[in-house]
Amino acid sequence: MLKLPLKIVNEDPLVLQGKIYLDYAYYVGPIATRFFTDLRDRGKFFGIRCGECGITYMPPRGTCGRCFGKLEEWVEVAPQGTVISHTITYYPSVCHPVKEPIVYAIVKLDGADTGLIHMLGDVEPSEAYSGMRVEAVFKEKREGNILDIKYFKPLR
Repeated sequence: MLKLPLKIVNEDPLVLQGKIYLDYAYYVGPIATRFFTDLRDRGKFFGIRCGECGITYMPPRGTCGRCFGKLEEWVEVAPQGTVISHTITYYPSVCHPVKEPIVYAIVKLDGADTGLIHMLGDVEPSEAYSGMRVEAVFKEKREGNILDIKYFKPLR
C-alpha cells in the first residue's frame, strides 16, 4: 500500500525514443466510397446535388452546408474545370511525394458549385493562375482514392 505524500526521487522524466507502427484501415463512409469507386472503376466525377438549394457539391458530402438538407441526388460533373485559387509549395508531402515545387489548386469542375483541392501538373508554377481552365489526368492503374487523379493539366 502506498503512503502519502509520495516523495519524488528523480524530477527528470524518462524519455524513450522509438517508432510505433500501427496497421489500420480507414472507412471513408458510404458517400466517399461511392465517389472513389466511380473514380477508380469509371474514371468519372460524380457530385451530389441538394434537392432544396440546387447546389452541387464536389467532392460529394452527406449534408448541405447551406440548408442542412440530406443530399442524395448524384450527378455527373465534367473532368474539366476552372482554377479558383492556387498556391505553390516548395516541399513534398505524404500525398504528393514529387519533386518541388508543387502547385496545389482549388478546381471548380464544370457542373459543380464547390471546389476540389488537388495538384496541377504539366504547368510551370509561374504560369499557373486563377481562371485557368484545366482537365483531370487519371492514373493508369487506379486504386480507389483521391490519388487516382494524377493531377489537373491546363487545357490548351
